[in-house]
Amino acid sequence: MLAKVFSFGLLGIEAYPVEIEVDVSRGLPAVTLVGLADTAIRESRERVKSAIKNSGFNWPAERITVSLAPSGVKKEGACFDLAIALGILAATGQLNSGQLKEYCILGELSLDGSLRPIHGILPISSALAKSLPERQAGKIKNIITPIQNAKEAAIISDICVWPLKTLRETVEFLHNPDTMKPFKLDLAGLFQENTHYQLDFSEVKGQYLAKRALEVAVAGGHNILMIGPPGGGKTMLAKRIPTIMPDLTLQEALEVTKIHSVMGTLANTNGIMGMRPFRSPHHGISSVALIGGGSLPRPGEISLAHQGVLFLDEFPEFHRDCLEALRQPLEDGVICVSRIKKSLFFPASFMLVAAMNPCPCGTLRQHKNPCRCSTTQIARYRAKISGPLLDRIDIHIDVPAARYQDLTSNISAESSAQIKERVEKAREVQRERFKAEGITCNAHMSHKQVRKFCILGKEESELLKMAMTELDFSARAYDKILKISRTIADLTGSEQIKTEHLSEAIQYRSLDREFFV
Repeated sequence: MLAKVFSFGLLGIEAYPVEIEVDVSRGLPAVTLVGLADTAIRESRERVKSAIKNSGFNWPAERITVSLAPSGVKKEGACFDLAIALGILAATGQLNSGQLKEYCILGELSLDGSLRPIHGILPISSALAKSLPERQAGKIKNIITPIQNAKEAAIISDICVWPLKTLRETVEFLHNPDTMKPFKLDLAGLFQENTHYQLDFSEVKGQYLAKRALEVAVAGGHNILMIGPPGGGKTMLAKRIPTIMPDLTLQEALEVTKIHSVMGTLANTNGIMGMRPFRSPHHGISSVALIGGGSLPRPGEISLAHQGVLFLDEFPEFHRDCLEALRQPLEDGVICVSRIKKSLFFPASFMLVAAMNPCPCGTLRQHKNPCRCSTTQIARYRAKISGPLLDRIDIHIDVPAARYQDLTSNISAESSAQIKERVEKAREVQRERFKAEGITCNAHMSHKQVRKFCILGKEESELLKMAMTELDFSARAYDKILKISRTIADLTGSEQIKTEHLSEAIQYRSLDREFFV
């Protein structure tokens, strides 16, 4: 007897429909899986067999053939366990196969028949809402998932989510679907619950110039490089950047949640991410882990940092190919991972925050602890960062060692909420300015938009001309200075870029010539 069950697979961060056909016929007892299944799916034969027996059902002593269509796409993961088990039960007459036509089945089985959560349920429920109703004339709007995935699946309000705990409970539900009501979610309330940060800028003593530079960077969406000795507070500052970034919109939260759902890195069980992601990979990371890839392409750290912060500590210690791979996503906000049969695009719109020491030992220009590095060692250390990559980092600042009087001061520092208020006002000005341009912040302006929105007066033009000539800035640095000036002007509420705005912006670009020429 033949039975059909509908499910979904994942390709990158998108889901595609999978039709599972189960045929039970006479022959030697065996289970054959076809349809480019990976090891995890092939091992489902043993999980499904034990789950069916331990749930009180009969395992057929016949030949079982399971086909996963489309057969030309490689499938991975254990999300098809429940669908295969129900298909076998339907093919052997232990379940009415007609009831399966109205549901999309997902879930991993344990040996005792209980359901385990799966990755990527949000893109699956989103794809179900878009595609399967069209293919099945509106019949499939129901999704059966493990109870742990219920909140995440219910984010998409167009479908009905049926959370279940075991294989036995699933069969009983399919026999009597009126005994349950679909799971409903208060998305607005849930979204608000997940927006509380544990860190705050008020905990950082001193470093006023660095805080100002970070405020400017966040207000305009600019990338930033912090240079300073060990223990100066670079990591402490970086970890608090998400607390002053504008709150995620619901659409942005769904984009971020989709990526983390696929990778299994959701930090909470509430189904949706309400806080900006902060990713801090080790400097030994490979280029594939950083930008994404693999035989079946998966998102990397830059995609996990989408709409948030990618913090690269010990910046020059990263492999050269990793750093150079950042150049394209920093410009485009998206990364294309190409393989022989498929090219996938992953979102990668992040704020790059990098930190490094001024020299290998980290004590350059320290009076009480003089540097022990030779000129050749310092030059080799700095040369690890290429000029084109450095030009893509808008702001470069010096973060000196914290002073004792700052550490022991009782003067309360500005809180993240106070800084965030100014940042949001500047972002609101930018959203109004760019509402017809297709961008949201100053850092994303094209050269044409820079010429349109960053008009300088005569005095400001002369100042910039002198800076470009004396400091030998590149053409890209010219645009960066104008973008930063525009952001500083927005923070002060000025419609025109003034000399003081331009001077501060030039200061944020001077360190690359001081350190790297």
